Amino acid sequence: MGLIRWVISPWGQSVPSHAAWVLVWVALIAAIFFAVAHTLYVALVAPAKKSAPAAPVAGVPERVPRHSLLARLFHWIMAAAMLALLFSAFLPILGMRFNWVQFHWIAGLLLTASILFHIVHATLAMDFWAIWPDCADVKDAINRVKKFFGKPASEPGRFAKYPLENKLYHLVVMLAGLAVIVTGLFMMKRVPSIFSPRNPYVAFHDLTWGLVYALHGLAGVAFIALTVIHVYFGLRPEKLPITKSMIFGWMSRDFYLSKYDQNRWKIEPPKTSTDTD
Repeated sequence: MGLIRWVISPWGQSVPSHAAWVLVWVALIAAIFFAVAHTLYVALVAPAKKSAPAAPVAGVPERVPRHSLLARLFHWIMAAAMLALLFSAFLPILGMRFNWVQFHWIAGLLLTASILFHIVHATLAMDFWAIWPDCADVKDAINRVKKFFGKPASEPGRFAKYPLENKLYHLVVMLAGLAVIVTGLFMMKRVPSIFSPRNPYVAFHDLTWGLVYALHGLAGVAFIALTVIHVYFGLRPEKLPITKSMIFGWMSRDFYLSKYDQNRWKIEPPKTSTDTD
């Protein structure tokens, strides 16, 4: 099974056409299998241990602020755009016929606008580097792997605001998102929209266009698995306080003290006038 479907162009050349659509089922089944395997692993092999709260620190409020209102709005707008993109892209492939092209490019522009806003917001109003892996994350991950295999290692520490797995997930989503956005903007030249008429004569070689469509499809298929896994972890009982913080903006003091390193995620005194990160 290949990742890309190839066709013969009018000039007799073999060029890529699009991603192999069987990958839709592969991504969905793989994500579900991962969720089931992880559930069994946590339940049977390594049940989650309850962490004792660390000694409280003066200034930590009962409700620890985690996500600002703008950050939460971005997250849910991006989520809605992503779901609209996935449904409008893959339901027709699975046999459900409707006028999907218009829904797809509108959702694509909404996703692009939300990502651009997030870049500016994260750079100017948030801790930009908090979501990127650092040396402490790597050392902690090494210790956890050693512990898993029964080798001597330092006791893993508590997490920063974003644990390493969140940071790696963010990196994968960023790369896949850039792939669908850049290729999608080129593909919009081939569909009519309120911004420009259809122009099928954009000066790309057939091979280039084929690669654009194939990369767009592969990144879209990746988002099927990424979305299922994201929803799975968001609904796990031990992750629900984090999920709720994306709705209400805060998590409890006890959860913060039991899971997070107070030196790596410092809590600023709450402000009464604005809702900030």
